[in-house]
Amino acid sequence: MGYEVGGFELGLLPDGRPGPGGTVAYWGVADAAAAVKKLEALGAVICDPLQEVGEGIRVATVTDPFENTFGVIENPNFSVAKVQ
Repeated sequence: MGYEVGGFELGLLPDGRPGPGGTVAYWGVADAAAAVKKLEALGAVICDPLQEVGEGIRVATVTDPFENTFGVIENPNFSVAKVQ
């Protein structure tokens, strides 16, 4: 589930965990498959593989070598021009 807030996207995971460790920051990328491949080459481990979540939006989460978990999001509907 996502919302546009001031030109940025705010996404909520319906099955997400509340509290510490339950929040995932997603970095917007032009090509999620290429980003995941590059992150793996740099030592990241896939937590949640790349998947389409609707409307052409693709997401994945990884854990980096320092045990930080974050995601990538490819959203063809996002408008950079709206960011303030």
